[in-house]
Amino acid sequence: MQGHQWRVAAASVRGVSHERRGAPCQDAHNWEVDLKGVLVAAVADGAGSAPFAEVGAKAAANAAVNWARRELDKQAPQTPLDDRGWHAFMQDTLGVARDAVELEAKSRSLPVHDLATTLICIVAGPEFVAALQIGDGAVVARATDGTIISVTRPVQGEYINETTFLCSEQGLASAQLVVWRGPLAHLAIISDGLQMAALRMPGGEPHPGFFNPMFESMEHQKDSEAARVRLVSFLESPRLRARTDDDVTLMLAARIA
Repeated sequence: MQGHQWRVAAASVRGVSHERRGAPCQDAHNWEVDLKGVLVAAVADGAGSAPFAEVGAKAAANAAVNWARRELDKQAPQTPLDDRGWHAFMQDTLGVARDAVELEAKSRSLPVHDLATTLICIVAGPEFVAALQIGDGAVVARATDGTIISVTRPVQGEYINETTFLCSEQGLASAQLVVWRGPLAHLAIISDGLQMAALRMPGGEPHPGFFNPMFESMEHQKDSEAARVRLVSFLESPRLRARTDDDVTLMLAARIA
């Protein structure tokens, strides 16, 4: 879809391992553009071990984006915050998402860990990205000069495939709250299913060979629905599925005139 000043394509696709056991896709995403053309987006990755992880992921992503968009609209026509202000704003967004997952669990009479999920949320304008992240996945930006930057990186636990979840005891303490400033051209958010393909692990540096073609396709693809279909096709491709059997989410955003 296309919003004021942004072209966005996003998809969450069920992984091979989930298909084999008849499990749903446990990733979720959401995005909106506010009245000033500021992009708000979120990606959540439900824990594979949690029986209602997809519910938690959807609740977290939707709550984060909906609340942040409403708060930003209240500030129209201006949204100038310093780094400290953005940290506070993203911390509040995190709290709203956490409360939403806990409320969803309570409404279903379930323990909150049955809805365990990670969360990445960003707010982005022409010259900044404010991001929060709990758990794995990453936010990657490309500046107008072509430089690719890791805004956030995966949070690795002590053991392989161990991560931190939004409603865990360590969730708030482990949150990454980052503000990157510079002339922004493109933005990507990935869930952990794409980490091995898109990042140089364990450091989390972005692979230019992965992101540059993705960003360039968004630059040249003027039809937003066609861009989304092409993205789904890539995420479902045998080549990618040979590298990961997990659910995968990729959100791509390009600044447009």
